[in-house]
Amino acid sequence: MKEHDIPTTGEWLCGEGPESDIVISSRIRLARNIAGFSFLHGASVEERKRINDLLREKIHKAGIVDDPIYYDLESANAIERAYLVERHLISRELAEAQGPRSVAVARDESLSMMINEEDHLRIQVLQSGFRLWEAWQRISEVDDKLAELVDYAFSPQYGYLTACPTNVGTGIRVSVMMHLPALEWTKQLRKVFKAVNKMNLAVRGLYGEGTQASGDFYQVSNQITLGKSEQEIVGTVESVVRQIIHYERKVRQALITDSRGNLEDRVWRAYGMLKNARIISSDETMDLLSSVRMGVNMGLISDVSIDTVNELFVQTQPAHLQKREGREISTADRDAARAQLIRLRLQ
Repeated sequence: MKEHDIPTTGEWLCGEGPESDIVISSRIRLARNIAGFSFLHGASVEERKRINDLLREKIHKAGIVDDPIYYDLESANAIERAYLVERHLISRELAEAQGPRSVAVARDESLSMMINEEDHLRIQVLQSGFRLWEAWQRISEVDDKLAELVDYAFSPQYGYLTACPTNVGTGIRVSVMMHLPALEWTKQLRKVFKAVNKMNLAVRGLYGEGTQASGDFYQVSNQITLGKSEQEIVGTVESVVRQIIHYERKVRQALITDSRGNLEDRVWRAYGMLKNARIISSDETMDLLSSVRMGVNMGLISDVSIDTVNELFVQTQPAHLQKREGREISTADRDAARAQLIRLRLQ
């Protein structure tokens, strides 16, 4: 495995796959720990190093992906770690942790394996569009390959043992990132999310737990893993997401039918501002790109591709802009650089 920069575009940003106008990506994550080692909150620095080295060796030996990229997060600077968070390849918790820790990433960014996050290992499959069962099939194969080489901490009574009790059992977290501008604009999201919560599912912001919604993006995921099979959990999330997709489509059609003029005005104003702005903040960019993305998917804008819009959601984030510059830059300079990048990409 080589240590160098992550490629500029991930598979999950390509704007393809089933229901991709509403579902940005499907993600499945598995939490695993190695038998015979302390959970991380009680592990010494030396033990964390042994876990890190062992898992790096086993991931390489398992041959899960060809030539994965390895990132040593202990030596990486703050911009590099934030860059990986913005690409959804590592969690904020892993970025902000201390001591030996790392991540192995497939070159198309559809798979990442985080070492020494909350648990010893977090395996993540991230794919574009609504493809939960495909993601489950892939992550199950990865998990099986590693299980042949690593003795997981497992209880016949409780299942996989994890640092957080909410992950005990299957250790699975199933989540779908959705773009829901129509439900947001018509103020119907609260009603939808209240129903989702009754199904023991959680709704979070763009970057998961503890984050706010941005650009009308929401993540819907399971909260409970104990007492249910992986297939049951995937099936529940899939069923609920299908209903939300149905509601979003219904409201989008109503906007076209009943308020087309207002809808077109909102979409084209957003497009015009993005193409001409000289200074723009991250929050304003997300809101305007959300309107443009909806306009492209509804056929109101035809001269920009959906993958370009999707990539701009990530490439205009603070760490991405600073990585392009090769240095840390002020908020004001980032706002100017962001506007320039958007103008170039939308030409």
